[in-house]
Amino acid sequence: MRSNRRLRWAAIPIGIAVAIVLAGCTQEQLQGWLPGDPETTNHTSRTIGLWVTSWIVLLVVGVITWGLIIWAAVVYRRRKGQSGLPVQLRYNLPIEVFYTIVPLILVVGFFAFTARDQAVIETPDPDPDVQIEVFGKRWAWDFNYVTDNAYYSGVQADFNADGTINTDNLPVLVLPVDKSVEISIESRDVIHSFWVVDFLYKKDMVPGKTNHMYFTPTKIGTYQGKCAELCGEYHSLMLFTVEVVSQEDYDAYIDALKSGAEAPYGGEGQIGADFNTNQSEPRNGTEGEE
Repeated sequence: MRSNRRLRWAAIPIGIAVAIVLAGCTQEQLQGWLPGDPETTNHTSRTIGLWVTSWIVLLVVGVITWGLIIWAAVVYRRRKGQSGLPVQLRYNLPIEVFYTIVPLILVVGFFAFTARDQAVIETPDPDPDVQIEVFGKRWAWDFNYVTDNAYYSGVQADFNADGTINTDNLPVLVLPVDKSVEISIESRDVIHSFWVVDFLYKKDMVPGKTNHMYFTPTKIGTYQGKCAELCGEYHSLMLFTVEVVSQEDYDAYIDALKSGAEAPYGGEGQIGADFNTNQSEPRNGTEGEE
């Protein structure tokens, strides 16, 4: 009779876990509530896979742990007529080895798979189709289309009359679909962070240092970007938009920049470090000057 009762109590957490798994049938749930989808870039499916697999492993560990806690609390509870303490167990070597080795295996496994995927994502592309230089500045963005010798200089987001953010004048970064992209990331003043939310990757922009991102956008659409590093008073307004378009639309946009159709924001040529506020950086050759 007692064994049947124990089985019923042990089945409760298992049933809850199964119900949760069976309920996770939407695309949003299948990708762990991450934004975007596996087809946004050539790296997003890898990131989603790592995230979801990690959560499944951790959920299994949690269910087992919760089940053991509930089982022990029910089976070894003090019953009517009992007094004193139950039999105390200590120095159980097999159990101690188990709860030391298993977490160690999990940590090493998480590290190994994360390092594997990060190595793939961070591998430089020796011959990208498009090279773009991004400058973060308080509180907007400048984009140099290095391959096409064009630029776009963005301005800070502002507000509509009702207090919402005006998204019509956000800086725009245009990328061709299915073309490999190398983005060089720099800062004009303080530390920023370049983050395209649906691309599931971001990179810090550190003054005096150039970082790089390599990816291929694989789905046409409009994506939101923002600064992911607190950089001052108007950090929340340091927004931009990424438009992934066909090669024909990309070429037309570059032509519009060069012809002045996007004035005063864009034009032909490049805007470099001349507008950096940190002119005493060693790489500017002005250190020690007054």
